[in-house]
Amino acid sequence: MIKFFLMVNKQGQTRLSRYYEHVEINKRTVLEAEVIKNCLSRSKDECSFVEYKDFKLVYRQYAALFIVVGIDQTENEMAVYELIHNFVEVLDKYFSRVVSETLNLLQNVFSLSKL
Repeated sequence: MIKFFLMVNKQGQTRLSRYYEHVEINKRTVLEAEVIKNCLSRSKDECSFVEYKDFKLVYRQYAALFIVVGIDQTENEMAVYELIHNFVEVLDKYFSRVVSETLNLLQNVFSLSKL
């Protein structure tokens, strides 16, 4: 099961976050900082799957954008890895280029879906 979805730039700023389990706001910032640190510090030669606390991180880098998905131990890492790629392909096809303005639009869409 997917626990959270993050889009992060190379500077380590969270551009989009979506949680599928309740996490308190102050814990989210700590979690995001640790997750970002773990993923951004890895080289391109290293595996895109990282064990972190009681879940796994699956991430992909697209230019200056990292997409990180937190999953539980039973989820298939390769399936999530491909899900990330398909998500980016859809965004690219729909918006022609995934850029900061698109991320701001996505934040609004995800915010509306909570209502």
